[in-house]
Amino acid sequence: KDVLVRFENLLRNYFNSDKPHLIGLPSVAYCAEELHLSPNYFGDLIKKETGHTALDYIQNRLIEEAKERMFDASKSINIVASELGFKYQQHFTRLFKQKTGMTPNEYRNLN
Repeated sequence: KDVLVRFENLLRNYFNSDKPHLIGLPSVAYCAEELHLSPNYFGDLIKKETGHTALDYIQNRLIEEAKERMFDASKSINIVASELGFKYQQHFTRLFKQKTGMTPNEYRNLN
């Protein structure tokens, strides 16, 4: 459980820093390294604790972060995608739709 708390903190700090601009999206390998674990062991731990793969967990956290940022209507979808570390808005839109069933614009218009 301690690893999960540290993982959550790592992701929160990651998205609140300039790292998404500098190194892009957080990878499983990056998170494992930051937590001083091997990627395989880290992946197994996260799967055991959450029932999701580490990548799924990162992507779900990313979408939650995106949803919060989209409440700021002064930011375009492209800016939100860029702030989160996406090089291309299309990749962000595809992942967002895959995870939520709607596009970022549809989500923004509903809320």
